[in-house]
Amino acid sequence: MAEPTPRRNEPRLRPAPLLFEPAEASADPEHFFDLESIDDPRALLDRATELTQAFRAAADRAMEFQAMAAAQLADPRRFDRLTPADIAERAEWTEDYAKKMVEFGRDLMRGGEGGVHPD
Repeated sequence: MAEPTPRRNEPRLRPAPLLFEPAEASADPEHFFDLESIDDPRALLDRATELTQAFRAAADRAMEFQAMAAAQLADPRRFDRLTPADIAERAEWTEDYAKKMVEFGRDLMRGGEGGVHPD
């Protein structure tokens, strides 16, 4: 399981950059961020670990944005607000998970530190 994402007053770790691969390289199913070309197992472990951390950080950050968007869409002050069921359908979540994400998003937008990932 990924480590919790730092809150607003904690510094964010900067993982290895995720560089986009050229189209011809990504078309090859054996090609993955040039890892297949690394012969030294130590270097391979280091680079694969960097990528793992970068993907986890990216997934955590994307989830925070999902939660904030869900909270904004569910805001009762919006004339076009969505219900948790509508949000769940749109995001391909369960309704219970959508409710948790709305609460998580509200906490993030308030700048709360008590925000725990909804999983």
